[in-house]
Amino acid sequence: MGSRVYVAVVGAVLVLIVATSALADVTRFGSLVLRGDGGVFPTKLPKHRQAPIAGYVSARLSTADGSHPPAIKEVMVDFDKAFQVNTLGLPVCKSGQLQARDTDDAKKACSEAIVGSGNGEVEVQFEDSAPFTAKGPLVLFNGGVKGGVTTLFIHAYVNVPTPTAIVTAVKITRVAHSRFGLHAVAEIPEIAGGAGSVTGFRFKIKRTFSYRGEKKSFITASCPAGFLFASAQVQFTDGTTMKLGRAIHCTAQG
Repeated sequence: MGSRVYVAVVGAVLVLIVATSALADVTRFGSLVLRGDGGVFPTKLPKHRQAPIAGYVSARLSTADGSHPPAIKEVMVDFDKAFQVNTLGLPVCKSGQLQARDTDDAKKACSEAIVGSGNGEVEVQFEDSAPFTAKGPLVLFNGGVKGGVTTLFIHAYVNVPTPTAIVTAVKITRVAHSRFGLHAVAEIPEIAGGAGSVTGFRFKIKRTFSYRGEKKSFITASCPAGFLFASAQVQFTDGTTMKLGRAIHCTAQG
């Protein structure tokens, strides 16, 4: 069961955070330390209409005392209502097309459904053993929309400690409260039987496609107020909860 873990899910959720946040700081909670950088581009956006954007994010989780960090259990993110995720006309990939495949084979199976890529890192520490680091690629695929829920599949391939393909889903729903319009949830399975923890990742999301003769973008945004917001809650297996808020400046045009 340990192999059914992974930075994949976290990669997925953080990919979503990319759409609304600009990480360029250090967040601390107890002994946990999160360093990150990221943003969206362009930052000059229309005030009242949607425009294509791309985003990137990188982050590293550590502890102030150098101890093995607890594993992430669940991540929930709320996104500014000025952001949209668009999948109409974008090819869909099914979970079964990604199972038991390495990264190259997964890309070949669903090449037209890819919306992002990057890499992730986990630290694994078994009892009475020194910790080791495992790294692997992450690929994000459009899983389509059903019942108002948009699914993103994350395919990951990592040694924990043997090479394993992991396919994880992130669910996105529309909400109508406060200034937020999208809600994303991902539950993180155990890594290496609970011995593994996500310690780093880098991810870029960018995908344009054509539908009925028009050019579309997987993620779009407008800039009605000069800032775009995101709110996240991260729960760890040791009971720790981190609540984060981010705002990125944007310049309204038109």
